[in-house]
Parts: sequence; C-alpha cells; structure tokens
Amino acid sequence: MELEHIKNLGFTKWCIANSTSIYVFTILITLAGIVAYNRTPKELFPDIVIPTVSVSTIYPGASPQDIENLITKPIEKQLKSINGITKVSSNSVSDFSLIIAEFNTDLDPKLCKQRVADAVDKAKKDLPSDLKSDPQVQEFDFSEIPIMNINLAGDFPLDRIKGFEEQLQYQIESLKEITRVDII
Repeated sequence: MELEHIKNLGFTKWCIANSTSIYVFTILITLAGIVAYNRTPKELFPDIVIPTVSVSTIYPGASPQDIENLITKPIEKQLKSINGITKVSSNSVSDFSLIIAEFNTDLDPKLCKQRVADAVDKAKKDLPSDLKSDPQVQEFDFSEIPIMNINLAGDFPLDRIKGFEEQLQYQIESLKEITRVDII
C-alpha cells in the first residue's frame, strides 16, 4: 500500500506526464543563469584595505642586540601608545630594524601612516644621535603587489630577449582579466 502511494506523488507524476515542459523550463532557467552571470559586473581585484605600516631603520655597524635596545624598543614603545593598533611585530638584525604595525581594518591607511610617522618623530629623541638617516615609514598597498612574476633568460642577445618580452607582454595584456603588465 505504501509503495502505491509513492508511485502516485502528484508533482512527480505531473513532471513525468509533461516531460517536454520540464525540459523547456530547465533550458530557460539555465539560459537565465548564464545571462545573469555574464551581466553581473565583476571587479578585477577587490580592494583589500588592511592598514599596515612598516618602520625600517638602518644603523650600520650595530649588532642585533644593539639594534633591539637602541632602535626597536624605543620606536615600539611609542607605537604601542597609538589607538587602533592591533599588532606590533619587529625584527632586529645586524645593521637593520624592521617594525610592522597592523591597525584595525576600519581605519584609513593614510591616517595610520601619519600616526606612525608622528610616533616615530616622538621616538627620535631616544634614538642614537649618529644615525645616518631617519627611520623610513611606509604603508603597505596590497593592490600594488604583483600576482605573478615571469622571468625570461636565455643564450640570446639582449635585444632578442627584449623582443620576446614585448611579445609576451602584448599577449598577456590582450587578456581581458589583466589590467597591467610591467617589464622590469
């Protein structure tokens, strides 16, 4: 008795009886989906805004421990007082200090860079007086990071390799998904 009831489901029975209508309906839904997909605007690369600022300082002749104590710690102390910082990480090696400050994602990257620059200016009084150059404050822009690098090399004259580069650049730029190709 139960099997008889399953065989007589109304919608299934109607679909089997009207199979041509179901095929037409399926084709219409598929075509509508393809048209909607092709008309939907797509960004090449969505903006990734992660306010991240780096401070790099060169101090020739200093050991990693000296870099840590004389440069990294005074700058970190000032950076940690900035509102909106989520993480401060540093790396001190011979002759070089790198400090990376990450901010909340709702903050403007240019404002974050300015806040870091102000904090570095405050820390300058605690830094060694014989620094050859001031600490460099730079903002990370993820949209400028290349997604692919292609290296060309061979036993050809430089002008011939340059011709290959230009041909490859033209072919890659002809793809609609590519916005820019730089030859370096």
